[in-house]
Amino acid sequence: MLWVVMDDLLYIGALGAPFGVRGQIRLHSISSHPEHLIRHLRTVFIGPKRVPHQVSRLYMHKPGLLIIQLQTITDRDAAADLRGEEVYIAAADAAPLAADEFFYHDVIGMQAVTDSGEDIGEVRDILETGAGEIVVITRRGRPDALVPMVRDFIVAIDVGERRLVIRPIAGLLD
Repeated sequence: MLWVVMDDLLYIGALGAPFGVRGQIRLHSISSHPEHLIRHLRTVFIGPKRVPHQVSRLYMHKPGLLIIQLQTITDRDAAADLRGEEVYIAAADAAPLAADEFFYHDVIGMQAVTDSGEDIGEVRDILETGAGEIVVITRRGRPDALVPMVRDFIVAIDVGERRLVIRPIAGLLD
């Protein structure tokens, strides 16, 4: 699940083109729990200044695409002005995480080690590809290691200890 935290705000997607003529806007959401947003979301923060907007209506149009109506946006032209803007929510408004879920921002900066305790480096990024996520690990004096985020390789993510444990196979870290 992808969420990015900025000052206790979580990035959930970007606004697209207007939807209709009454100020509704397409919201290209990256949330794994859009149904939670639809039921509970009342305020979003939009753009680089994180301007708060009250949500008057939010519904699913199709997977990954929500339609949002903001109280202060009442016509197509005003909706068009927001096209491309990033949308954030308060971290407290996010769906609760399951035991095996985490926020990407919790993993970035973790110390990566092998299952035998050998230090690998620090998690710098998580890349999303068509086939899944890739953990980018910065290593001192060596090229970054790219590790697929699958249970065969990532055996533990300990948010409290800030450690990512990897079971490497031959060639994975070379």
